Amino acid sequence: MAGKREGTRPVGKSIPHLARLLRFLRPYGVQLAGAVIALTVAAGTVLVLGQGLRQLVDEGFSSGDTALLDHALIGLLIIIVVLAIASASRFYLISWIGERVVADLRRAVYDHVLSLSPGFFEITRVGEILSRLTTDTTLIQVVVGSSGSMAVRNALLLVGGSVMLVVTSPILTGMVLMVVPLVVLPIVVFGRRVRVLSRDAQERIADVGVHVDESLDAIRTVQAFGHESLDRSRFGERVEEAFATSIRRIRARAWLTGFVILVAFAAVGVILWLGGKEVVAGEISAGELSAFVFYAVVVAGAVGALSEVVGDVQRAIGATERLFELLDTLPEVMPPVRPQPLPEPPRGAVAFSGIGFSYPTGSDVAAIEAFDLDVAPGEKVALVGPSGAGKSTVFQLLLRFYDPQKGAITLDGVDLRDADMAALRQRIGLVPQEPVIFAASVWENVRYGNPDASDDEVRAAVSAAAAEEFVSRLPAGMDSYLGERGVLLSGGERQRLAIARAILRNPSVLLLDEATSALDAENERLVQDAMDRLMADRTTLIIAHRLATVLKADRIVVLDQGRIVATGTHEELVARGGLYARLAALQFDDAAAAGNGRLRIVEDTGS
Repeated sequence: MAGKREGTRPVGKSIPHLARLLRFLRPYGVQLAGAVIALTVAAGTVLVLGQGLRQLVDEGFSSGDTALLDHALIGLLIIIVVLAIASASRFYLISWIGERVVADLRRAVYDHVLSLSPGFFEITRVGEILSRLTTDTTLIQVVVGSSGSMAVRNALLLVGGSVMLVVTSPILTGMVLMVVPLVVLPIVVFGRRVRVLSRDAQERIADVGVHVDESLDAIRTVQAFGHESLDRSRFGERVEEAFATSIRRIRARAWLTGFVILVAFAAVGVILWLGGKEVVAGEISAGELSAFVFYAVVVAGAVGALSEVVGDVQRAIGATERLFELLDTLPEVMPPVRPQPLPEPPRGAVAFSGIGFSYPTGSDVAAIEAFDLDVAPGEKVALVGPSGAGKSTVFQLLLRFYDPQKGAITLDGVDLRDADMAALRQRIGLVPQEPVIFAASVWENVRYGNPDASDDEVRAAVSAAAAEEFVSRLPAGMDSYLGERGVLLSGGERQRLAIARAILRNPSVLLLDEATSALDAENERLVQDAMDRLMADRTTLIIAHRLATVLKADRIVVLDQGRIVATGTHEELVARGGLYARLAALQFDDAAAAGNGRLRIVEDTGS
């Protein structure tokens, strides 16, 4: 989906996408049937009015009998009441169906997007996905809940009115049919133009959303660098591009609507003139002419309305194509058809065998190559190496965000590709270098690690992560709203909540990615004690951070350019020399040499 300008796709290929909406309509067949009945009754009553008009002119006016006029009025009022009830029922049912279908469609798209692999989001802008979930679904709602019923109603009026025209005066009807090509041709020509411009306009609106999402997400960086004026200018350019594209679409629709109305109602005028001559000549009655003109107006109005609906339908086709394009995107990492259950109870044995992996969107250089590593249950292994060595890639492969091109990874003897992904990830706890805090309360953020946890368990996890003290200082304690992306917390506070989340999850395998990097010395001691309790009897993989954790690791694995170049304890690796010894010499100060310093290896979370 990404990497292409979607407006370059062949226009004709998107029409079937609109038909794919039928599967979202199918569950609501009863409501749809009721709407069709109400719509048919409403259209039928309009056509009956023409015959009432003919009788009123030919019998009521010609005979001068006021009783006939009374009867005609009563009949007209009955028809109007039926028309009102049918129209109200149609509007309610169709609007309900439109809202329901769009709600289901949004859920289907969102559910599917959550199943896509992280690689998809590396090449797809989040703002574009938001545009499809909001703007595009709204366009579809307009068609399903409004324009669609208008199209069916006017189609019925067009067909019914045309039949009544033939019944009333075949000769005049023949003249009307001569005008049809003049109306249909511009609908086809301008309709295609509107469709292309509609999709382009939706792309430009998506660009606007992307810019807003990126700039507001990084508002502190924007303001810190004094970038406001440049961002305002760039946003203005995108808004003007969207405006210009929309105006081109509106101009095409305006020409289409105006031309159709001009031709249709000019034809009515000509027919009225010709029919008047036939009445004078005695070839048809005044009532028949009145009925014919009425039906001609109905047909002309139906054609004009259909020309406007065409624009909405064209926009909906573009929106539907974009949505189903998203729904048709398959995850790069597919769940197994018949998952192999993970053994109970969990042991936490991890094995990497002959792993070779390159990122789909990266270069041809392997991120991991000839990688072999066995981690015993309960063992603590630290991964150390320069930026780009492949440390974070090991974590991403273990979480099965990607599948290796070579080799196999197993957890408790089960190949990750054969295990249920939800069950696999349930056994893994992650504390990232940059923890994600949601715009919710402390309860909800910590409980993210285990949605079924009790309040007491959440409080215990917060206490174990040395977060209880700062949480108690928040305005509403555990109920405090933490702001967008945890903006109300410091870096260290966000990190401790992430640790609490991992503690609550109680995983058999723990992944620590610079888990204490954002803490000061005092908090580090508190959190390190919590981390020690968390790592007890638990398989742990650590991307090398501060010295205290590295020294407590059972093994240190040194990575360089995706390969393991050394393995051992801190003392063994320093004595052996090589990459680890050079990194230690560069990044230990005098205090570290005495055992009190910190290892400050610069990490790249994307490595």
